[in-house]
Amino acid sequence: MSLMFQPLKKYADFAGRARRSEYWLFTLFIVLVEIVYFILLGALGGGMGTGQMNGLGMGLTGLYLLFVLGILIPSIAVSFRRLHDTDRSAWWLLIAFLPFIGGLVLLVFTLLPGTNGPNKFGPDPKGVATGDAAAVFS
Repeated sequence: MSLMFQPLKKYADFAGRARRSEYWLFTLFIVLVEIVYFILLGALGGGMGTGQMNGLGMGLTGLYLLFVLGILIPSIAVSFRRLHDTDRSAWWLLIAFLPFIGGLVLLVFTLLPGTNGPNKFGPDPKGVATGDAAAVFS
């Protein structure tokens, strides 16, 4: 559970490496907050297509916008660190601007395991030294 909120603790830390679990648990946290937001918005009668939103819906939307602004920098930072873990430069994030294929390439990069042992971006976040196969499988 602590890995889910680790990117918030490392708010603007763009250096180093992030494990797959840290990246995907933080993504899960964001998705869960968005699901709760849309459920509450629908329950308050401010759902899509109504064209109107009551005061509670507007307040909820304001809170959601603050949430989005608050997690913007940690989301970018954990993406940088995740790419660093796969021994790729953070410049690879720019591939997301390519329609269709860019997002798929980034998805694959975030799903790939990180490099074992230290790489040019820092030590292994799992703390496993290269050649320590017993620790990898334990």
